[in-house]
Amino acid sequence: MDVDLAAAYERCRELHKKHGRTYYLATRLLPAWKRRHVHALYGFTRYADEIVDRTEDLPPAERAAQLTEWSDRFVAGLRGEPVDDPLLPAVLHTIAVFDLDVDDFATFLRCMAMDLTVTSYETYDDLLDYMEGSAAVIGTMMLPILGSSDPAAAREPARQLGFAFQLTNFIRDVDEDLERGRVYLPEAHLAEFGVTRRALQRRQTTPAIRELIKYEIARAREHYAAAAPGIPMLEPASQACMRTAYALYGGILEEIEAAGYDVFAGRATVPNRRRAAVAMRSILTRPGTPVRSAV
Repeated sequence: MDVDLAAAYERCRELHKKHGRTYYLATRLLPAWKRRHVHALYGFTRYADEIVDRTEDLPPAERAAQLTEWSDRFVAGLRGEPVDDPLLPAVLHTIAVFDLDVDDFATFLRCMAMDLTVTSYETYDDLLDYMEGSAAVIGTMMLPILGSSDPAAAREPARQLGFAFQLTNFIRDVDEDLERGRVYLPEAHLAEFGVTRRALQRRQTTPAIRELIKYEIARAREHYAAAAPGIPMLEPASQACMRTAYALYGGILEEIEAAGYDVFAGRATVPNRRRAAVAMRSILTRPGTPVRSAV
């Protein structure tokens, strides 16, 4: 691996370590040769998200231009053109090594662009359409890297795990998303429980908001249950990683429950002692063992 490519992989790893604390811990259980490719995919998705969310002082049109310019660089790299970018060489190398579907990457970038203009979703189906590109495709990107004895059968569980992880983030990050002017919980769900956007903006966890969050957690767990059969299908060397990620993301929901469904009291995190115990248990679990779902 040449110096520039190694530096790009390292940049992706740094982004992952800084911003993806839970998943970064899980990836440490992968063989080193797989780990760097997972870092590359995380770096790609995180950098796009940074353009959208970490440049809020810029008008949407300028942020959109930055995202388009970076996307164009990525597409040029796919054509084999030289790319002057701190992390794209690692992404492009990973795509080439595993022959990843570039349409998944294009779909993801389109969904990132939606975050510049779309601030709410009317129905759960509308939200699922968004998450198809922002979450499900990440599951299908990951699958060739993780490896599977039956990739066709493992594909849908991989998509469902993407949905489960992203819904967990949306539930945990209601407060943070409000700061950006967004509400990812569907408008129809808010109406069902008598919750308005203004009520969420007060940051007071009323009985109605508790019931709403409880409902969304149950919805997320349906996706976890649909994802569970896919983990024993993965290559044995990848199973401890994904068992850990599955349990720790699910643990975030348990922490929200333990806090009385109060998503405004602070960002729900799984304590370090439990994180270490989950990782150790995953390492000791025999490959092929079914994953227990909370549903």
